[in-house]
Amino acid sequence: MDDIGVRAHAAPLPETHASHITVLADRQLYALHNVMRLAGHVSAYPSTARGYAPSNCYLLKHDDRALLLDSGYTAHQRSLLRQIGSLLETNDALSVFPMRINEYMSVCNVEAIAAAFDVEQCYSGNADAAKWVDFGGRSDAAPGTAGADRDYALKTTLVGRAATLHVGRGENRPLVAFQAPIRLISTRWMYDAATHTLFTSDTFSHEWSQEEDGPWTTTAADNRTSAAHIRSFLLNTRYWWLEGGSTDALRRKLADVFDKYDIETIAPGYGRILQGKDLVRRQYQMLDDVLRGLDKSQVQPKYVDRDEVR
Repeated sequence: MDDIGVRAHAAPLPETHASHITVLADRQLYALHNVMRLAGHVSAYPSTARGYAPSNCYLLKHDDRALLLDSGYTAHQRSLLRQIGSLLETNDALSVFPMRINEYMSVCNVEAIAAAFDVEQCYSGNADAAKWVDFGGRSDAAPGTAGADRDYALKTTLVGRAATLHVGRGENRPLVAFQAPIRLISTRWMYDAATHTLFTSDTFSHEWSQEEDGPWTTTAADNRTSAAHIRSFLLNTRYWWLEGGSTDALRRKLADVFDKYDIETIAPGYGRILQGKDLVRRQYQMLDDVLRGLDKSQVQPKYVDRDEVR
């Protein structure tokens, strides 16, 4: 793993900071980080969180093909396009897979990426991904304006509840995509056997830094996260509804994933990447313990005020 440390040359937009590329597997897998300051305005984190966290897009490469997981926020568009451009060869064809087709961080830059690169397809569980990613803003532009002179099209490749995709030609580099075992909205996880990486979207996203330069990976040697921290993170973000709910089924689905796949890296859509089997297993066990303690058999559900910190 190496940190290439690509920085945007243009002046950053408000709440936008450093950008970096982390090499998770040379010529195979790259994490594209664009860093946000946490000051109570980023909904993926508790309102009380302070420090910095990246939104993460992931570029998987094989032969002359590449796949981008998620497309980042509009505020990071210029930086993200530079990151992608630094990793693609001239003749590389790119596919895009928004892991959460109905969330900004997944879809905001799909059209800009398609305008800048040779995009073959957009993977989606919805029949017309173009509508979901608001594709066509440039193609609908008035004559004489930027983008009006280019013909845009976005092929949709449907992905079922569980499907095997491939990066590269033929059956090379299989990727298993499936519904997230824990989710509030339509969300996919993905497993890459070539790099033993599990992409978990908005789960396991509870790691951030006090420094805007990270580091954006963590291992068992330096990680001090507790189950109490994970519990608080879940209940103070979009998973507030877990307390007093029925979590047994969620735990079984989660266990199925971690029993089935040989996972060495957990790559979330936000925050630090978890590396090494020891840390992966420990983080999974802590999440399972938290879910067990939140089950209706252990705790009563209650009304949660929006400003209550748990």
